[in-house]
Amino acid sequence: MKKSFYSKLIALGSIILLPMSCINNDDLLNNPNSIPESGIVPPTLILNRITSHLVMPEEFFFDQAHRQNQYFVSNYSYYWGTNFYNWTNSKDQYSLLLYANRLEEQNEKSTNANDKAYYAALSKFFKAYSFIWLSQRVGDIPMKEAGDSKNLRPKYDTQEEVYVHSLQLLEEANELLNNLPVEIQNRVADASGDIFHLTYLQWQKVINSFHLRTLISLSKRADDTPELKVKETFAKIINNPQDYPLQSSNKDNMSYVFNQDHNPNPIFRKRAYTYGANISKTILDLTTSSLDPRTYAFATPAPAKYNTEGLDVADFKAYVGVSTNTGQAEIFATTDTEGIATNDRGPYSYMNYKRYLSSQDGSNSEPYTVIGYSELCFNIAEAINRGWISGDANQWYLNGIKESLELFGLKDGQSFSIGDRTGGDLGEVKINVDQFLNHKNVAYKGNNSQGLEQIIQQKYIAFFCNSGFEAFYNWRRTGFPKFEEGGVGIGTATNKIPLRWMYPQGEITYNSENYLQAIQRQYNGSDGTFDKMWLIK
Repeated sequence: MKKSFYSKLIALGSIILLPMSCINNDDLLNNPNSIPESGIVPPTLILNRITSHLVMPEEFFFDQAHRQNQYFVSNYSYYWGTNFYNWTNSKDQYSLLLYANRLEEQNEKSTNANDKAYYAALSKFFKAYSFIWLSQRVGDIPMKEAGDSKNLRPKYDTQEEVYVHSLQLLEEANELLNNLPVEIQNRVADASGDIFHLTYLQWQKVINSFHLRTLISLSKRADDTPELKVKETFAKIINNPQDYPLQSSNKDNMSYVFNQDHNPNPIFRKRAYTYGANISKTILDLTTSSLDPRTYAFATPAPAKYNTEGLDVADFKAYVGVSTNTGQAEIFATTDTEGIATNDRGPYSYMNYKRYLSSQDGSNSEPYTVIGYSELCFNIAEAINRGWISGDANQWYLNGIKESLELFGLKDGQSFSIGDRTGGDLGEVKINVDQFLNHKNVAYKGNNSQGLEQIIQQKYIAFFCNSGFEAFYNWRRTGFPKFEEGGVGIGTATNKIPLRWMYPQGEITYNSENYLQAIQRQYNGSDGTFDKMWLIK
């Protein structure tokens, strides 16, 4: 009986296998859902991938970048990370380059002239963005040979070459967009692919504003590297608004907008652990000393100030930042974790729960800005201060401050609700913008080193938890504002802040010959985090 069963089973298996043995193995390797090399991938799909991944996870609100920009200080590493600057290997943005190349390739197959110019311009912008993103972190990088799947060991270009080429890409991107018909400029260029939902004209403005950001970042090389044409190009862009349109209000910002269903605010999940995030001394010392109303927007009053000392929540003395120099355990020891507002005696201000954690879609806070108008105003003010262009530095400086206030939703005479770290109401304050703008620390001190320091300080405040590591890069370039360093909280061997990241591990492992040549050329064979790259020498 058992033998008969197995005989039938074997026979049945033979019948099943018989037709399968006739299948061509090549047929099994073909994915019916893939697009062949000769096929067309709609550029809108590629653009969606690029724009949705343009901002790295650590660059968003209250993440790694903003601990090291010294906007907030973590006292609990499990939820908010450490404050240490013990940087190791950098990430890269080569995936952005690969998709930009793919966008360019697929765009060549397009028959629509306007789309062809638009996507070609964006491809050039994203390439420049990816090159600059990595180069300002490490120095020389593979550029001309990067992105070629057949060349896994691309040679390194010098940082100077990277910037020369990137500036040229930005120039070409603007030229392409200049050729678009006037009647389509104010239409959203790609509503389904572009998560920023920018019009053709707004994209052109963003690219040119990024161009000026890049030129300002080269301030240390403006006089000794004539091939960069830093001052000349900056002046050309400013003096030819018809050919180089720039952002003109916050409406032109490249902003990353969250939504509840598909792209929630990433810090919303941490809302039960707000005791772990204090606002830093670096920024609160600047804002409270000048009676800056933005203090109320991003910070809570320190519980010890209103619960123990009885200070009013409108009193700027009630807002106290913690130094990044301080060890994490020491900060945590003073922190209330129970969340009972009347019992909390914590000595430091927390992040503003009402603003940043009360909505999953981020609708109660300012949007995350990637490239914004306020920054542009400060960059123009800095160029005037340095003598690169003529103009009224004070007016651009004030424009930058006012646009930042607008982005935070702050108006003169407005009633503004103050909350504790769990979102409970503590009362209201009256916003006094005029008092702030007329403060001696804010009134522009002229086109001199003091005026330059004011410009960078106000740009730093406007950058609050936005624009990636731009606040750090500005500090590294100018020394403003003064960052906290020297204490155990910094976490490096010398308790000093590093100046760069080490090269990505992939470069060290798979492109070692070119990597070793690059670090020998730049840093005498070192890949240390305190080595000075060409950009900031």
